Amino acid sequence: MKPRLYLETTIPSYLVARRSRDLRLAADQETTQEWWEDRRQNYELFISEFVREEVQRGDAQTAAARLAFLDGIPLLPEPQAATELAEQILATRLIPPQAAMDASHIAMATVHSMDYLLTWNCKHIHNVAIIRQLERLCERQGYTCPIICTPNDLLDI
Repeated sequence: MKPRLYLETTIPSYLVARRSRDLRLAADQETTQEWWEDRRQNYELFISEFVREEVQRGDAQTAAARLAFLDGIPLLPEPQAATELAEQILATRLIPPQAAMDASHIAMATVHSMDYLLTWNCKHIHNVAIIRQLERLCERQGYTCPIICTPNDLLDI
């Protein structure tokens, strides 16, 4: 059985973005492409309506390209438990109100028992300053928080 992986919006965004002149960002884009081509088949991928909503924003042609990468990936339903968990995450102020969608990604991946949440959002999701607190919050609610990681973390697995 393959590990279950929630694909957050930054992954398809990095796959279609024009290569950055910033060397670190360009390396992250390259890593994302490599993971997508060589490793994604090792996981059972899932997305949520939140991901679909975010990838459709902005330039229509770019949005269509992002959406194409998500074609065929199962869409998780949004249970009330995920809404409640996202609200609890926001209530702790670990994630600010303006980043409510990020709390929703974490809640969806957690409530649906994903093994991994794959993201390049290192400000609000893959943030080592808050990950342990998020894990404890999820545990108090009876859930196991998925491993929050970047494609770089999964290249050697």
